[in-house]
Amino acid sequence: MFVGELIALFVAVAWTATALFAEVGSKRIGSLPLNTVRMTMSLALLVLTLWLTMGVPYPKYADLGTWGWLLLSGVVGYVIGDYCLMQGYILIGSRFGQLFMTLSAPTAALTGRLLLGERMGPLALVGMAVTLGGIAMSILSKKGDHVDLGLPRRGVFFASMAGICQGFGLVLSKIGLQHYDAAITAVGADPQAAVEGALLPLPLFLSVPFAATMIRATIGLAGFFLALRLFDRGWRAKLSHAVHDRKAMWCVFGATVFGPFVGVSASLLATQYTSTGIAQTLFALTPVLIIAPAAWLFRQRVTVRQVVGAAVSVAGVCLFFI
Repeated sequence: MFVGELIALFVAVAWTATALFAEVGSKRIGSLPLNTVRMTMSLALLVLTLWLTMGVPYPKYADLGTWGWLLLSGVVGYVIGDYCLMQGYILIGSRFGQLFMTLSAPTAALTGRLLLGERMGPLALVGMAVTLGGIAMSILSKKGDHVDLGLPRRGVFFASMAGICQGFGLVLSKIGLQHYDAAITAVGADPQAAVEGALLPLPLFLSVPFAATMIRATIGLAGFFLALRLFDRGWRAKLSHAVHDRKAMWCVFGATVFGPFVGVSASLLATQYTSTGIAQTLFALTPVLIIAPAAWLFRQRVTVRQVVGAAVSVAGVCLFFI
């Protein structure tokens, strides 16, 4: 019971770690070099994972419909979304950047309703509102009669686009996973059984999210590398500098493991067990979870408003379990 919700909570923790690693790394080497190296690492890890769990280094059983929807999801969620997110981290930091990722929840709910016909019950809607309200309370500050961000407009724009793209991309991924499930059924494979010839005999349904993430990472790597070549004349020198920056590479590795490899794969698994709107709302707890580590790592002050906001967010999450 509540398997999807628990997986989504784990994703929020993983993305907290990803945000912290990514902020440090992107400020050292830039968003495009970081994303290019990160997608390369992610693709290598995913190829190894599929080779172990599916017996082949590619998404077994995936048909053209699966590839099409997941590639589209990768363009929206990775190429556009992650580029905007890293730019947001550079301009306003991971803590504020994650605030605007809360836009992914209403985006996913709206897109899920339009494309998948998903419905959310009254308590889930209240839980979403309370959770998002708590997140906003924990990060935004009120001055006089208005809420003050005190942030660069470009940073707000990039972070907002990142949140919108994440929500939209998740729904596209869910459609792709539905096609994947249909393709597996069509060939007569058992999702509960291990793939014949796999070195690590896990049930097929556990390998599918990693296979889907590999498809998304493939277009992600292609998109970031193309953007790097088109928009940066010194791309060779920047990539060389990036891979020789030991601290940056550790940060990229951390952002890769907790982001495209484990985090994104787990997020796709979560959508198989709960609606995209609920999943995105729980993912949106990341801005609350990031308060303590960001305060410690980046010497950021934590206020009473932020603590109260975190408590309100937890109360909102509890509504999903009633």
